[in-house]
Parts: sequence; structure tokens; C-alpha cells
Amino acid sequence: MSRSREEVEATLQIAKLTAEDLRSTVQCLTFSETFTSGDFSLMELDDTLCKEIEVGGSLVIRGDKGDHAVLCSQNKTYDLKMADTSNLLLFIPDGKTPDLLPTDQLPLSIASCEIAGFSNHYWELRRCRPKLKRLKKLLQENVYEGPENEKDGSASVGVERQPPMLSWKVLESELSYTTEDLLNQIQASAEELMDHLKVIHACNIKGFWRLLDFDYEMKLLNHVTQLMDSESWSFSRVPLKVCLEELRPLEPEEMIEHCLECFGKSFSEDEETLFALDEDKICRATAQMLLQNAVKFNLSEFQEVWQQSVPEGMTTRVDQLKGLALVDRTSRPETIFLLKTEDLPEDTQERFKTLFVMREKWTEADISPYIQDLCEEKQTIGALLTKYARSSLQNGVKVYNSRRPVS
Repeated sequence: MSRSREEVEATLQIAKLTAEDLRSTVQCLTFSETFTSGDFSLMELDDTLCKEIEVGGSLVIRGDKGDHAVLCSQNKTYDLKMADTSNLLLFIPDGKTPDLLPTDQLPLSIASCEIAGFSNHYWELRRCRPKLKRLKKLLQENVYEGPENEKDGSASVGVERQPPMLSWKVLESELSYTTEDLLNQIQASAEELMDHLKVIHACNIKGFWRLLDFDYEMKLLNHVTQLMDSESWSFSRVPLKVCLEELRPLEPEEMIEHCLECFGKSFSEDEETLFALDEDKICRATAQMLLQNAVKFNLSEFQEVWQQSVPEGMTTRVDQLKGLALVDRTSRPETIFLLKTEDLPEDTQERFKTLFVMREKWTEADISPYIQDLCEEKQTIGALLTKYARSSLQNGVKVYNSRRPVS
């Protein structure tokens, strides 16, 4: 029922307030006849997410049944966590915040507002890392090994820079995924997903994302570097047009261009597209090729073979292998072996456990490449080590070991 002005003034007197203390509109609350406590959920959004909604953007909750749900904007991922509050939160559809009420003080006007529901908890958002480990696992179900190895017998490929949103389908019992399919299964925002597809050198072939078989990728790179050597090109100036023309009989143009994009950066000069190849990326890929079939490699012998295997003019350095290979300087002779960050657990606690099972004590320089991706927004490697490891001095060098017993 509605309150009269006299009732409002009597309530103000009991509360020891005067009409001058209030805005000119008094909102009187009553419970709706359809009042409910279970039909509404609240979510706390920061200014960035609010603005994204206000301009017509959308927020998507992603995750399979066994996953902890995350919320994704266009470019960020957030953990969803239920938070309780001791204050009762009321849902008032017709209620107005102070900035929407007139500022005139008198005379008082009375507005009736219905309470549609209430809650004593809400969804709290916390920025988190996208969960991308599943992405490579999905794409490895159907790697691309070259046109001659495609089961449909196709001798050509079409690479689409902006893949169409096609439905998920099965090709001869092998799974292929469109962008939409991946967004439905990977807990990451659209931008984070697309960025990671570039990192793992995925290629969009006929609307479907495919990983290139590593040996095939190295075969493409070898074609390019051999051509550079025969033409005496600088690796900082590889002409795209000539490269495609010369290698067309060997591989599809789209694959050659994809290889250049993976291992270099394009630029234009006199209306010609050139590529500057990345020395570190090529040296790193070559090292992976040499190490992938060996359990351990004598470090000095490896460095010699490695230097001989890269294109002339490029210089190999052990620091190019951060997060890819690990050097054991305690062994005699010193050795190196393949250890890729992407093969380690995605969960922070499990990652540290795996690393400390592998090696009891780590220097910060050695462990940093393997935990860098675990750092949350504004979190440093030092803070991460303080939380999950214990430090000590060994021969004057600071080392880290597990805080928990490692079996």
C-alpha cells in the first residue's frame, strides 16, 4: 500500500531527519505480489566491463560441465566466484539512484517502488589467465602434413584470413574446428584465442583451423632458407612475390606465405611486400628439430651442430631456447634436453609440483621461463616464487625448492 505524506514525515521524525536532508523524491518500498528470491543473480562488474556492455558489447560464460566457469569479454577472461554478503541485496526494477533524482528539496513527492526479489550473494569477477592448453590438444587431432597427405586427395589449399563461421563437422572421422567451434570449447576471449592461434602457428585452411605438422613446417622453412642462400638474399629482406614464384612447384603459395608470417614480419617497400625473418624464431625452431629425437644432448656438441644448421649469417644463443630447452650444468659434461612450457600442467600448483619433481632446486634464471605464463595481471615472477617456493643459498647462489613435500 502507498504511504501518505504524513506517514513519511512521521518516519523522518523518528529517524531524526528533516525534509531538507533529503532529495525532493522519497521512494517508498513495498514487496511485489510476485516476489521471489531465486529468479535473479547479481554480478559485480568493473568500469571496463560496464562500458563494454553500454556500447553494445557482450559477455559470455564459457566452460564444459567439468570446468570451473569463466566469463569472457572481447579481450579478457575472468574467473567467476560466488561471494556472500551480510547485507541483504534488494532488486528494485523501478528504483532510482541519487544521480537520477531531482535535486530540488521541496516540496516532497512520493514514489512507490516494488521489491521484486532479494539475494545475499553475488558473482564476483577476478581477472585470470585464459585456459588455452586444450586448444593445441584439439588441433592436434588433425594436423596438416601437406596437400599430398590430405585424405580427400586435394592437391591445393585455400587459406582464408578471416574464416567464415561454419558449423562443426567431422571429416573422415577426424575433427576440424572453425573459429566458432573453438570459442565454444576454449575458455578464452576471442582476442586471446586468436592471439594464441598465431603463437602456435595455426593456419586456417578452407575455413578450419589446422596445426601444421612440425616436420612439414620445418620442410617449408627449409625451402625458404635454401632459396635465400641460392639468391644471396639477406634474411631481413625476403621478397614475397619472388619467393612464391620460385617455390610454387614445391608447395602451395598459401603455405609458403604462412611460413613467412610465422617466422618473420612483413613490410612494404616501393609497393613490394618483403619479409624480415626473425633470427631468434628460426634458431629456436632449428634447435627443437635437433633436440626432439634425443633424450639428452652434450651441450657443447649440440651448440656446434646447431650453429651449423641455421642459415648463414644467423647466430645461435642458448638464451633463444627459454621455455623450450633446459641446460643441466651440474652434469659432466653439461647437457641440454627438450622441455617445452606448453607440455607442462596449466594449473599453477601442478606446474610447480612437476618442476620440483624434475629438479629439486632451481635458480630463478632457469625456472622463470617455465612459470612466466602463470603470472596473473600485475603479478611478478618474484611474487609467484615467494608464494609457491622456498628460497635458500647454495654456494652463494639463490635457489628455490618446493614448499611442500614432493613425492
